[in-house]
Amino acid sequence: MSYLVNKQRNILDFALSSLLRRKGKNLALVAVYTLVVFALASVMFFAAALKKEASLVLSATPELIVQKMVAGRHDLIPMSYAEKIRKIRGVTAVEGRLWGYYYDPLVRANYTLLVNEKTALPEKTIAVGAGIARVRSAYRGSTMNFSSYEGKPMLFQVRGILSQESELLSADLILLSATDFRRLFGVPEDYATDLTVQVRNKKEVATVAAKIQQMLPDTRPILRDEIIRTYEAVFDWRAGIVIVVLLGALLAFLIFAWDKAAGLSAEERREIGILKAIGWETSDVLQLKFWEGLTVSLTAFLLGTIFAYVHVFLAAAPLFATVIKGWSILYPNFRLTPFLNVFQIAVLFFFTVVPYTVATIIPSWRAATIDPDQVMRT
Repeated sequence: MSYLVNKQRNILDFALSSLLRRKGKNLALVAVYTLVVFALASVMFFAAALKKEASLVLSATPELIVQKMVAGRHDLIPMSYAEKIRKIRGVTAVEGRLWGYYYDPLVRANYTLLVNEKTALPEKTIAVGAGIARVRSAYRGSTMNFSSYEGKPMLFQVRGILSQESELLSADLILLSATDFRRLFGVPEDYATDLTVQVRNKKEVATVAAKIQQMLPDTRPILRDEIIRTYEAVFDWRAGIVIVVLLGALLAFLIFAWDKAAGLSAEERREIGILKAIGWETSDVLQLKFWEGLTVSLTAFLLGTIFAYVHVFLAAAPLFATVIKGWSILYPNFRLTPFLNVFQIAVLFFFTVVPYTVATIIPSWRAATIDPDQVMRT
């Protein structure tokens, strides 16, 4: 037992000394390797954290939304539809929502205008998100001018700035009264933007949605789970765009791994020949090269993963944030909650560490099976 332990220790010591003898080459290799891992890990971490953040935020949204469709587009819905939906068994409440978008040519950005009955505001007053406050230099007591659907000016006083803690949701948000909303957009009293439906049994939401679709065929029920899946698909698609941009670096890494598998340098072949000549077995040589490859790949993997974590969760991912979050004038300032998925780490490990480690063993096996004299002469 002690013999095997000493043998493994000698192999590890020789592997480290072999790496140190070629430290310049290995340091350059680790630097490039780390950069590849860093790029892939940053995209994966950022996309996963955004999806997690979106799922947490959207968990507070209505479990079922009903929209009226005209010619395949979202239209105002009559409040009389709410009375029909309330008669469906299992429905506990139906409420109309007032919300819409307003384009501000001054900053060339769209605002989201919302009527929140829980925080009712006096007429001609608004509460704005932190993003709007930045681009419009708005503050409590200042005024903002809007143009109604008739082209008439409407002046609002800023009553408050929404909390920066909610900026992920409220960066482009403006809260106002229902009266002002209807006056601004010309929405009739008996119409709403859409309807929110509460269902007593959460398992029956899909059933209630099907009944609404059957009762009111010109409507489109939207489940909360569908919204969450849509956001996840969008973030996955944008992360895919970044990975495509990085495809050149990935291909370079694959070519490098293939070149590594194609053969050893003359110095490495002579080293293997000497080891075989002094009594090392083929299995010992393979263990040596395995530990060398694993040391390099694990070092690059750990460094790349750590740098990616700092880049995404501490520095807010300045390299990829614009692409994955999407284009916007009003970017919210927020810090993502650190979220690491074990499956993600495993996938990243498999696609970065395993190929290189295997690539170091294949040529070593070929050289170790050849006669030592022939190896040292080549």
